Amino acid sequence: MEAVNAIGRRKSAVARIIIKEGKGNITINKRDLQEYFPLQQVQYLIHQPLIAADAENKYDIMVNLKGGGVTGQAEALRLAIARALATINPEVKEALKDKKLLTRDPRQVERKKPGRPGARKRFQFSKR
Repeated sequence: MEAVNAIGRRKSAVARIIIKEGKGNITINKRDLQEYFPLQQVQYLIHQPLIAADAENKYDIMVNLKGGGVTGQAEALRLAIARALATINPEVKEALKDKKLLTRDPRQVERKKPGRPGARKRFQFSKR
């Protein structure tokens, strides 16, 4: 098997990955997964597609992450891994679809409007 490229996006985060056969190492921006994402909940989020596809220690994943915060980056990475696994093994696609791991979350931050402090918030009203 040769390397497979995939991309995942969430909010303003973009994850580009290269996945190939290996021992299960995940390298993010030249750092280890546990170093880049120290929280267990976030690590579990990233491992979800690998668990669903029963491929936890089969592939080495090299990741280039940019933009967004911790949650956005983790969910972008999760989508990229799920897409790559579906490309490698089409039989796994149904299991990933059932857990909604192949769906791109389209929600974005709403832009700030002129004359207001935020997207929808208004300045305090003063009668006098």
